[in-house]
Amino acid sequence: MIEVRNYPFLGQKNQKQEMERLKQENYSRIYSHEAAHKAAAGSLGGPIVIEYNPQGIPVSGHVSIRIPTLNKANPDETISQAQQVKRAALAPSDELSSADLNVAKTAQGILSEAQEYKKDQSKKGNRLDIVA
Repeated sequence: MIEVRNYPFLGQKNQKQEMERLKQENYSRIYSHEAAHKAAAGSLGGPIVIEYNPQGIPVSGHVSIRIPTLNKANPDETISQAQQVKRAALAPSDELSSADLNVAKTAQGILSEAQEYKKDQSKKGNRLDIVA
């Protein structure tokens, strides 16, 4: 999510023109940021949502991203999805919000968990247990 300045009142002569310029500038900046998330998220991403203040000025936006859980039957799928979520969270590298960084951190945790699970599973059956 990216947040931009919120202008509750613009007391200028050309207030209407300034308001329109501000709306377009904020919208373009927010939309560009969220579009980068959405493009990287692929099928794991939801729609772009732009939030507005009472004056109709875009002030923030977000794209919901489905966070995977460990699929023990297919840890490779979990690894792939976690990598995709992390890329999506970090995609607009120009201005990362704390929410972006938190999503990337969560995805990294899931990625590590899936990789560790896969590593543990590959060790099973590699040693000979002698039963007396």
